[in-house]
Amino acid sequence: MASIRSVEPNVADAINSQLKSYKLDYKLEQELLNSEIDNALQEYFTKSGGKGGNRPDAKLLLQDGGLNFYPVLIEYKGYEDKLEKLDAEGNIENRTAKNEPNFKNIKDYAVNGAVHYANALLHHTSYTDIIAIGVTGHKDGKDKLQTKIGVYYVSKSNLGIGRKVGEFSDLSFLKKVNFDEFTNKLKNLNLTPDELEKIKQKREREIDASLVKLNNDIYSSEKGLGENDRVYLVAASIIATLGIPGKVAPLEKSELKSSSEKGSTDGEILMRKIEAFLNEKNLPVEKKDLIIRTLSNTILTDNINKISNGETQLKRVFSKIVDDLGIYYKIGLTTDFTGKLFNEMYSWLGFTQDKLNDVVLTPSYVATLLAKLARVNKDSYVWDFATGSAGLLVAAMNEMLKDAKNSIGSPDELAKKEAHIKAYQLLGLELLSSVYMLAVLNMIMMGDGSSNILNKDSLTDFEGVYGFGKDYEKFPANAFVLNPPYSAEGNGMIFVEAALKTMNTGYAAIIIQNSAGSGKAKEINKRILARNTLIASIKMPIDLFVGKSSVQTNVYVFKVGEKHEKDEIVKFIDFSNDGYTRSNRKKASNNLRDTDRAKERYEELVNLVRFGASKLEIFTQNEYYEATIDPSNGADWNKSRPVDTMPTLADFKKTVSDYLSWEVSQILKKDSPKQSLISERIANLEREFKASGAKFGEFRIGDLFCIQTPKRKFDANKIQFGGQYPYVARGDKNNGIRGYINESTQYLNDENTISFGQDTATMFFQRDKYFTGDKIKIFKPINFCLNSRLANYIIASMRRGFSNFAWGSSSFNVGILKEVKIILPTLGGEINFSFMEKFIEELERERVEELDAYLAATGLKDYKLTEKEEDALAKFDEFSKWGGIAEGFENKKAGNLFSVTSNRQLNKDSFRFLDNGEYPYFTRTVLNNGIAGYVDYLDDEHKIKGHSIAVGMLGMQFFYMDKDFYAGQFTKTLYPKFSVFSQRIAQYFIVLLNKNQKIYQGGLVRDFENLFNKTTLLLPIKDGEIYYEFMENFIKAIEKLVIKDVVLWADKKIEATKKVVAKI
Repeated sequence: MASIRSVEPNVADAINSQLKSYKLDYKLEQELLNSEIDNALQEYFTKSGGKGGNRPDAKLLLQDGGLNFYPVLIEYKGYEDKLEKLDAEGNIENRTAKNEPNFKNIKDYAVNGAVHYANALLHHTSYTDIIAIGVTGHKDGKDKLQTKIGVYYVSKSNLGIGRKVGEFSDLSFLKKVNFDEFTNKLKNLNLTPDELEKIKQKREREIDASLVKLNNDIYSSEKGLGENDRVYLVAASIIATLGIPGKVAPLEKSELKSSSEKGSTDGEILMRKIEAFLNEKNLPVEKKDLIIRTLSNTILTDNINKISNGETQLKRVFSKIVDDLGIYYKIGLTTDFTGKLFNEMYSWLGFTQDKLNDVVLTPSYVATLLAKLARVNKDSYVWDFATGSAGLLVAAMNEMLKDAKNSIGSPDELAKKEAHIKAYQLLGLELLSSVYMLAVLNMIMMGDGSSNILNKDSLTDFEGVYGFGKDYEKFPANAFVLNPPYSAEGNGMIFVEAALKTMNTGYAAIIIQNSAGSGKAKEINKRILARNTLIASIKMPIDLFVGKSSVQTNVYVFKVGEKHEKDEIVKFIDFSNDGYTRSNRKKASNNLRDTDRAKERYEELVNLVRFGASKLEIFTQNEYYEATIDPSNGADWNKSRPVDTMPTLADFKKTVSDYLSWEVSQILKKDSPKQSLISERIANLEREFKASGAKFGEFRIGDLFCIQTPKRKFDANKIQFGGQYPYVARGDKNNGIRGYINESTQYLNDENTISFGQDTATMFFQRDKYFTGDKIKIFKPINFCLNSRLANYIIASMRRGFSNFAWGSSSFNVGILKEVKIILPTLGGEINFSFMEKFIEELERERVEELDAYLAATGLKDYKLTEKEEDALAKFDEFSKWGGIAEGFENKKAGNLFSVTSNRQLNKDSFRFLDNGEYPYFTRTVLNNGIAGYVDYLDDEHKIKGHSIAVGMLGMQFFYMDKDFYAGQFTKTLYPKFSVFSQRIAQYFIVLLNKNQKIYQGGLVRDFENLFNKTTLLLPIKDGEIYYEFMENFIKAIEKLVIKDVVLWADKKIEATKKVVAKI
């Protein structure tokens, strides 16, 4: 078949003819339009990734009735399907998943190419509104040219993404008589708040990638630059290229000539541009001089202005900064831009290891949270005593400007208020000069609230007054926000004391290492509470500063100027789940994902602090707790709702039931001592099978089953367990059932089917109707009825058929599944269902008799309670009624009863699990008695003594280990310090310890032993000693309560099985 030829020349002729007929002054690709636009197209990277040579097929510069200029860039393609390439959000897809330019799309698609050119202009010119047009064409059956037109509006307001304007059949909207109507349409082409937020997030991910690129380039290529020099270079380059419309033109790369002539060096040109910019900003003279002096010390040095191979290092670095970052600060992202810059560059600044946690960017959404908790509004005066890159002040300024816009109706009054907010209502202090420059730059870029960013020590060199020009006037602070350096005194609480001491009213919100509230700042905290009230203590996610710091932080909120009274109610809020899922993967397209209503959670948090429990909606009762603190303590600021450690009868039943279930399952998995007798019956079945002329044959799964997609997939993270119907997932435990839920019954899948996990190859017979999660297929039998015995036989054969498939294999798609062949018995050319049922019945009998033997051996077959067992239950019942304060029970410290030993971990890569292994391998799982599998003897060095209690540091769930065992990482073993220890006494202690699970989970792994030793356990006492006999009898009683139904079922099953087998 002949390839389709491009008709691009025809498209160009047709569209250019239209432009000509409209009497428009258009320029073709080789022609010049104006120097600013032409230089921008030359400077920007090309559609192939190189430098220079961006040439739109046609370009215009049009002006509307309001005298606003609009560059128009047009790209032609000669194929029907090459108009535009969109991403999943419906936007022009000019970036890859790794946030790199998608050169293929830019080069191959007309609109994508035009939008690329438009971004060049946003990046390198003063134009903020650009029209990008793509046109494609093809010849129809009558050899007539047919065209398609895509018209997009690319502007600063839509962050350079591009917005489709509408459907057009020609370019007559560019005619002078139509152009005003067209530009009015552009003005109404606004993004919705959700769309704008998505684009902002996308752009910010691109910023991250660009910052990493810049970091790598400068670090690897530019030698001889000191740590601070690099920061000052970036700050100077950005200031020089910002420009002020009509007053100061942005510095272009071409203006740096790499000259050695005095007065014309690259450094002197750059500094003159910075000085001109700062003059127009009306900064106080002292501040402007400080900025210029600081930057000049780097920018004007001989080394950076030395010419090598015709170019200075300054020009080279300046070009890299403009190329990598320019577009992002020119499109006006309302983000903590230099906060991101700062977060990337803090590693350049050579901080010692103990200072790294002091230099951490507060995420922008947390900065906004602090501003809201400090009740910032248009009339607030906000300060920050450890400003860093000014991220908190940027967030506060945004809240103030937003409130002003919402509450002031007069445009003139609003403009005055906005100017006043930026000039007089924000103050920040930063000691490190390199970081100070970033704070100044950040505030300038975010709208210039930089007047009162001071390069001072807030603890020793600040008296609460304004900065430059108002040295003797007090700053009337009524809102304080802070993320202090944690290495400072009291983890940074010294800054809080200093700030609040000079405030008379208002609110404060700080985020700090939570040990500041539990002892590290005890004396400071007491002094703070002498004149301020702690309103709320909020436990933040442990991974909040992912990739930079793993410390546990809390937010503390204060009302300023009122002494904290001992009866004052404090709101303690567990915000460990803030709704975001974070990762620290360099190649991830998004390391922060809203997976659980994060936006709503942050809003509710602010309302809870302000208004209390009446605003509880998403948060649970366990996450919100009101209590008092002792103002004279200073170390009780991190409370949480008390954990209910009182054991109930249900707790004991569950623990005993879980252990017995596990123990029975181990017995049923092992070979039966009577197997030779029973296997003889199976052998007889097989002989009869062959004698009857039966054979084994291959069958396609697709001929046996209709493979269906579930009626609806339910996300396990978004459903409520505790309902009526099974929820089947891809796990290999509990028949695939993860729990029970209540959802619309119209989505129930058929009973008597097989559930199949596509990426795990787990398959189970489902007797009842059920719901499913993702990647589950339903195997529904064709022309036969499925029961549990037939299903078990068929599943065993299917597992053999899938034995060569890899876990997670893409081979588990429906088309391939249908073709998998399994071996089944046949008779007379038909499947022998009767043989399959009899075979499984015989195997069932073997296992049921094993269960019966186990019950008899353990004494559990007799489920009638003895007198002592009844007395133990009665005593516990009395204990429960009186809330654990009944006579005969006392608290004992766990550390006095058990010693804690860290297990020597054995990596799973160093051995293989065996079906009949002798030694359990214990891990952090909370399933299967904590056992991941069994191994043979490995060595004595790693072997752990049994007859003990093991615990995994993840789930913090305790298990009795009867035999010696091996263990994985982060596990510990408890050894009794008393001689009377048995499996039943262990189960009693395990119930009590598991009731403290949340307390252990709330601490660090390294603190487990300390927490455990302090744990109090309420134990039965007789004659002043622990009453171990009671514990033994009580657990025996529990065993009989939970085993009664099993015994009755086993007796019934054995009798039924004997009758069936007798007929064989």
